[in-house]
Amino acid sequence: MPHLHIEEFKQIDVPQVCDEVRFNFIASNANQKDEKLIATTVEGEDFFLLLKEEENRSLLKTDKLTRPASIHNVHKALLTYAKAAGLHVIASNVPQTQKNIHLQEVTALKKIEYFANEFPQDKEVRIEVGFGSGRHLLHQAANNPDILFIGLEIHRPSIEQVLKQSVIQKLDNLLVLDYDARLFMELVPSNIVGAIYVHFPVPWDKKPHRRVISTSFIEEARRVLKVGGTLELRTDSENYYAYSYATFIAFDKTTLQINKNKDIAVSSKYEDRWKKQEKNIYDLTMINDEHSDELSIEGDFTFSQAALSFDEILKLHNKTFRFEGGFIHFERVYTLKDGVMLRLSMGSFDRPEHLYVLYKAEGISYYPELPLKSRSNLKAHRELDKVFHG
Repeated sequence: MPHLHIEEFKQIDVPQVCDEVRFNFIASNANQKDEKLIATTVEGEDFFLLLKEEENRSLLKTDKLTRPASIHNVHKALLTYAKAAGLHVIASNVPQTQKNIHLQEVTALKKIEYFANEFPQDKEVRIEVGFGSGRHLLHQAANNPDILFIGLEIHRPSIEQVLKQSVIQKLDNLLVLDYDARLFMELVPSNIVGAIYVHFPVPWDKKPHRRVISTSFIEEARRVLKVGGTLELRTDSENYYAYSYATFIAFDKTTLQINKNKDIAVSSKYEDRWKKQEKNIYDLTMINDEHSDELSIEGDFTFSQAALSFDEILKLHNKTFRFEGGFIHFERVYTLKDGVMLRLSMGSFDRPEHLYVLYKAEGISYYPELPLKSRSNLKAHRELDKVFHG
């Protein structure tokens, strides 16, 4: 992760624009005096820089919750803040390089709002969850120009590698998104997807609740897949295969295909390595047999007028509120010049969303973007509004 080790942190006046980087406001952790968040905007991407103050030096890096898709923008923000504040940098892994020429031409990278506002439906869609090196995704897009491919990945170097290749190969049927696939599926219209690829997901043997394949994910897959569409799991983990088979077969009606050590047109470097080690590869494919009802989600994320005092909001730190089908947990609280900011997780237990909320006298709002418009998030939002009114 890009970071700077600095001798001493110095706070600049905000809002302020330096070298096309805008620093909007600074939030101070109300319970951990050694932590601050710097709200930053670069090339339309809003995110926080995170400061952790230590005994002899401090660490400045990007916040995990809001880090942008462009690593270059993180580099630029870190270096620009250091320059604007006159920080003495002790150590750095941030290169002072120009943005890759291919990334300057990228149009494939999209934010979640692009899909939430108007999901593309003019052609068949195929989705790859966790595309890694991108070999399979790029191969499929290049060989199926009339199909729209959507790749989801959270590993930034992998994202940028695929974006560069999409420009080099002139692929105009590929979109890339950095987002939780389990949440993204709730946005996809019914009956438009030809295939969902889940190739070599993290097994999460010690934390099975984090696995992509789950009852709720399969339910959403059945809804978005057209008749004859497929959900394809490919894994080297015998435990993941066995778990997934049990999850699929628990449905009252399902059609499955099972293959072992099946060759496919393109494989990842990890798969090549596993084959050399004579490790087994398992394929489990669900074929959708039914047409689904159209997706309908009603509601919005507006808040009622603020009712609790700032002191009462600060006391929400580490509190959890449960309701039928979900929860709200206040992870951290921050003080602002003109209010309070909260970091929270909310929504369903198996697919929570992590986000920030600004609580000010003039109103309450999510920052830097709204939650995904899903049924579970809308329900959680209504409960959150109740909490803010005692």
